[in-house]
Amino acid sequence: MTPVLEPDPAKGQVVVTRFNCGSLPKVLLILVLHLRLKRHVRRAAKGYLGIKVLVDWRQRVVLSISLWQDLDSVYSMGGIPRHVGASRAPGRFGITTTCGVFCYAGEWTRVMFGGSTRATSPLHPPAPAPEPEPEPRPADTSTA
Repeated sequence: MTPVLEPDPAKGQVVVTRFNCGSLPKVLLILVLHLRLKRHVRRAAKGYLGIKVLVDWRQRVVLSISLWQDLDSVYSMGGIPRHVGASRAPGRFGITTTCGVFCYAGEWTRVMFGGSTRATSPLHPPAPAPEPEPEPRPADTSTA
């Protein structure tokens, strides 16, 4: 089976940032930074849909997973001064980071099984169903 991949940056983005903290105090620092920035990003970033922070306490790793409406939305982060400043903080504390931007690649049944389903991103509201065509009215055959 060959997967059907149809990347479309306009149908949503997932950004995953990994913070390799190395110690418990550094994990807590990243969590506090995320809590303080979340409100600013939600207010100022266009197309921001939400974030989930996952912590691997044993490995001292924090994963920040954010959802964005489209690729332009991801770029709107550059217009948030507090985020721009905070993005430099991990390196100053010896925390290494990696980050990836993942694009919508298609409706899951189409990607997995080559189905013919219409590509609808879960990061966008569904399109309204088309209105059914009205049935033609029979011609009036009565005579007055």
